[in-house]
This record gives sequence, C-alpha cells and structure tokens, in this order.
Amino acid sequence: MDWNLKETSTVQVYEVVAQKEIEGRSSLKIHPKIFETYMTKTYPMAIVSAPGKVEFQEKWLPELSPKEVLIGVKASSICGSDLHIFKGKHPSAPLPVAIGHELSGEVLKIGSGVSIVREGDRVVVEPVITCGQCYFCQKGEYNLCTQISFQYRKGQGAFAPYFIAKEDWVHQLPEGISYEEGALIEPLSVSLHAVKKRNLQPGHTVAIFGAGAIGLMLLLLIRLSEAGEVFIVDVQDHRLKKAKVFGASYILNNSKKEAVPIILEKTSQLGVDRAFEAVGLESTLVQSLKVLKKGGSSIIVGIFEEQEVKIPVNLFIQKEISLTGSQGYCWDFQSALKLLEKGEIHLKEMITHVLPLSSLQKGFELLMDPKSEAIKVVIKVD
Repeated sequence: MDWNLKETSTVQVYEVVAQKEIEGRSSLKIHPKIFETYMTKTYPMAIVSAPGKVEFQEKWLPELSPKEVLIGVKASSICGSDLHIFKGKHPSAPLPVAIGHELSGEVLKIGSGVSIVREGDRVVVEPVITCGQCYFCQKGEYNLCTQISFQYRKGQGAFAPYFIAKEDWVHQLPEGISYEEGALIEPLSVSLHAVKKRNLQPGHTVAIFGAGAIGLMLLLLIRLSEAGEVFIVDVQDHRLKKAKVFGASYILNNSKKEAVPIILEKTSQLGVDRAFEAVGLESTLVQSLKVLKKGGSSIIVGIFEEQEVKIPVNLFIQKEISLTGSQGYCWDFQSALKLLEKGEIHLKEMITHVLPLSSLQKGFELLMDPKSEAIKVVIKVD
C-alpha cells in the first residue's frame, strides 16, 4: 500500500499499521516522512491471538490529529464481549483481535483543535466508531450507524498504557468516582440503553435472565424505576447472592429448578410485564418469552455465539408479545455518569477482582472459572 503524505490522516495510519501488526504483517510501504511524523514511540497492547491466549504486542503510538485526545489508561475492565473473544467465538471479531474497551484514564495530551477536555482531566471513553454521515447518524441515532464499529475491532484495545479517541467520545469522570468505577461506565450505559427502550412503568414486574455484570446493572437500574417484583435467573449461586443484595425480589437457579413455572406461579400465571435476556443462549431467550404476560415484551442484551436459534413463534400471536434488540448505547454515557455522580447507582460492589496489567490472562481465567466467584474483573494499568 502506497501513501501520500498530504492525503494521509493519523487515524488512517494508525488503523492500518495496527491491523497489519495484528495480522503479523509489518512490511508496509509508508512514506518515511509519514512514519516519522505520525509514529513516535511504542507501547504494549493486549490481543487475543488464539482461543484462550492473551498476548502483548508492541504498537506504535501516533501523533494526534487536531480533534484527538491521548489518554493514559488507569483502569480497564473485562467485558462479556471480551470473554467471547477470549473463547474465539465472538460473531463480529475473528481472531486475532485487540481486546479491552471499558476504560477510564487521564488526559495526557490533546490535539490542537480539542476544546472539550484539557490535559490532566479524569475521563472515560465511549469506544464507538461511527461515520457521522448516514441516515441514522444524521438523526442522532448513532448506535444504528450503517458502518458502526468499535475501537477494538479497528486494532486499538484498552488493555494498554495509552488510548487515543476523538474528543466527541471523551467524557469527564465526576470527582469522587474512582478510575475502577469509571471503567464500568461503558457496561452501565449498555444496560441503561436497554432499560430505557422498554419504557418501564411503576409496578411493572420484570424477569432478568443472566446475573452477570450486565444483568446486575439492569437490576440496579430497574430498581430505580420503581418497578414491582423483579425475578433474576442464573446458574451460579454467587451471582444470585449478589443479585439479592442488589434488590432482587426472587433469585432463581435455573440449573436446579426450571425458572419459568416458578415465575408463572409467583405471578398468578399471568407472567411478567418485561423480560431481559442477558446471557446469549437459545434456552434463556425462549424462557424470556414464555414468562411474559400477554402484551409484554422481551429485550435481547446478551451476545449470541450461535447465530441461529429456534423460538416458539406462535407465542407472539397468542400473547401479542414483542421481542426487540438493544444495540450498545446512544447518548447514554452522559446519563450513566449523572447517576453515578448523584449517588443513585453504586458500582464498587460489582468489582470482585482488581489485577495488574501483567495478570490480564489470569483475569480472563478467573471469569471462566465459576469457583473464583468473579463478577467484574478490573485491570489497573497505572
């Protein structure tokens, strides 16, 4: 690939070099002046090179474009989607791929045109990449961008000392909120977006399938909405115990006794108004439909490794129920940060393990092992 000095952007150089390094190909025909201008130093960044294997590769740190911000990463948390990548089963991120997108840190340097943040600011990053030009972006529905992507899919992961983002995606971390909590703003925003889509009303009964980090955050947010009884279903007792502490009305271990009959019994056979699928399995998706009250709705938040599932479609007609998906976040980071700032949501109890960057492989192994009782593993980078 040949490069023209005048027509080359920082982002273009960074993305191509990063991708080629991940692919193991470094012989790029880049103009020497471009390389000297944009690439200034190297740093280690984590990737999953093969199922179950985390490696650190040296990356070039580019100079900033006018609207970019260089962040010194302080904390990054392991996301459920990172776990799918770790297993080599993420449907949109074939290996090898960079990992880490839930991060907080300190602004180290800003581009000449940046006005939103200053050096030294404590920040979190919305790691989305959108075109800004399509029909949905022009409507402000950027989570539906026709070319949406995320930083890790473009070769930049957050399990690293540095992270570069455009200023529009950088948000101030409120005073008094730790970097570790700040790293959980991204999954909180995912959960908040899903809850807002369901238009919960006071008194609504709710079932949540999955008591991982997203399921527990859904529970915290639903409790703020003055919903009625909330059922939460999982197969790991330590997660269910945490759900009880967070305010679940009923905790149900799906591996010991099937949850659907219990939920129907507790609701006088009517079912619940709303259900959330936060696992990513056919079985829990079907259960989320079976427990719905007539006219109720279920929303998918989990990532499905299997792309084809079977569901009882006649339920939709017989009960006039609905099923929708929830894609990431859209103007939700701001609301999530406000909830944290006002003390309406507390995330500290979600964090079960804090490890150094050198123990990242161990962090993934903890999350894969139910005996560790890990819920949210945060990596301290600095």
